Amino acid sequence: MFNILFVSSTSVTFEIENNDVFKTTPYIVKLNDEIIEQEIDNNVHSLFNLLPNTEYVLDINGTKKKFVTEAEYVCLNVKNFGAKGDGINNDTNFIQACILACPDQGRVYIPKGEYYTGPLFLKSNITIELEEGVHLIGDTDRTHYPVLPGMTYTSDEKDEYNLGSWEGNPLDCFASIITGINVENVKIIGKGVIDGNAQNGDWWVDVRTKRIAWRPRGVFLNHCNGVVFQGVTVTNTPSWNLHPYFSNNIRFLDMKLISPKDSPNTDGCDPESCTNVDIIGVYFSVGDDCIAIKSGKIYMGRKYKKPSSNFNIRNCSMNFGHGAVVLGSEMSGGIKDINVTRCLFNQTDRGLRIKTRRGRGKDAIIDGITFENIIMNEVLTPLVINMYYFCDPDGHSEYVYSKEKLPVDDRTPYLGDFIFRNIDCTDVNVAAGTFYGLPEAPIKSISIENVKFKYAKNPKEGRPAMMDFLDPMSGEGLIFNYVDNVQLKNVTFDGLKKEKYQKLQVNNFKEV
Repeated sequence: MFNILFVSSTSVTFEIENNDVFKTTPYIVKLNDEIIEQEIDNNVHSLFNLLPNTEYVLDINGTKKKFVTEAEYVCLNVKNFGAKGDGINNDTNFIQACILACPDQGRVYIPKGEYYTGPLFLKSNITIELEEGVHLIGDTDRTHYPVLPGMTYTSDEKDEYNLGSWEGNPLDCFASIITGINVENVKIIGKGVIDGNAQNGDWWVDVRTKRIAWRPRGVFLNHCNGVVFQGVTVTNTPSWNLHPYFSNNIRFLDMKLISPKDSPNTDGCDPESCTNVDIIGVYFSVGDDCIAIKSGKIYMGRKYKKPSSNFNIRNCSMNFGHGAVVLGSEMSGGIKDINVTRCLFNQTDRGLRIKTRRGRGKDAIIDGITFENIIMNEVLTPLVINMYYFCDPDGHSEYVYSKEKLPVDDRTPYLGDFIFRNIDCTDVNVAAGTFYGLPEAPIKSISIENVKFKYAKNPKEGRPAMMDFLDPMSGEGLIFNYVDNVQLKNVTFDGLKKEKYQKLQVNNFKEV
């Protein structure tokens, strides 16, 4: 069986229904009884070069489903607007003109070629198609990039208009190669590549210093609704690959996000204060966290109180990042209802990683988190929850690191219910899992069911969480500090030479 996830005027994405993780037994794809592709093994796959407003019958190993591509008013070719696609001439203005000229229900078509470009701004109600062989190459001169101001007072001086963002704060940043501001119903499809070209500029040099403005992302979506990315690759970005920001109904399907392992802050996908986000069939190989879900630092979280909520992360492959799926640390608006399933975590430092700290505030609530049907290979510490994360200028202050019970006030964060089930972890090194709650705000509930931890023969030493006064460790089991309720069922350890469990201030501990 399979489901059709998405249809545009010229493409379709489907997902195989099974219990396999990311990949499955190779299958044949037929379209209208004609074999289109063979030996496909991804659970999520896309087909392109279809005709608009046309009925098709998709056949996967004998299971058939009908779909109709969307109607299309017109298709505009960027080369007809003057784009050269030779990788030498700057094509920014020509591509942008084509986007601006495209009417509702139209498609901007970028044919095979290398297009040297600066930031491109999206427009509502259109499709942009990057044909296979398209390479959008980012301009290396930062003075050619527009600046998005962090905050501008409205004319009546009663409110603020926020455009730029940097690490959870409303700060000036450069526009990204693909930038959407207040747009809706946009589709970016195809097998082309969006290349930030950061390695050939100075984006990865002196990264903690603001030079004119903070670094751009690969894709930045600010207050957008109904935006879909299908099939495209995003690579070599100056900072985060994908950054949807205060946006709703965003979908990233069958994509590749690739940056060098040592590239700074090249997170894969960082949705911030977003609702209804699908990240399905995406391959990650990045220099920082693969997925990092956020909702602003203190100012943005308290002012707007918009949590990130209702996420489906499915059939993804996370490779070489600091964390596979990370919540925080900039999450003062909260995070809730996150479902992660049928994913592969490969050689990341951590699997699940939750980062928060005193000071994030009473709205920094993380709750309703479910991880299931996950395979982890060579993940140093599969499960990490840390309420002492030492970020920000005051990150190493006594207020953050103190293990004393402090008063609960407007600065105190909250961690609710976490479910981990049907997870297979091999080559565990540092620890199976570490859960560090606050004395005044313990983690409410941790449930671990049908989870296997198999240790490396010679486990590496490391610190599972970024918190002060935590000694390096190696080959540890599950460590619970300040958790109200722990429930374990069918949790097994292979090669563990230390205690299965360490418990400090766990009110209710139950093992079945």
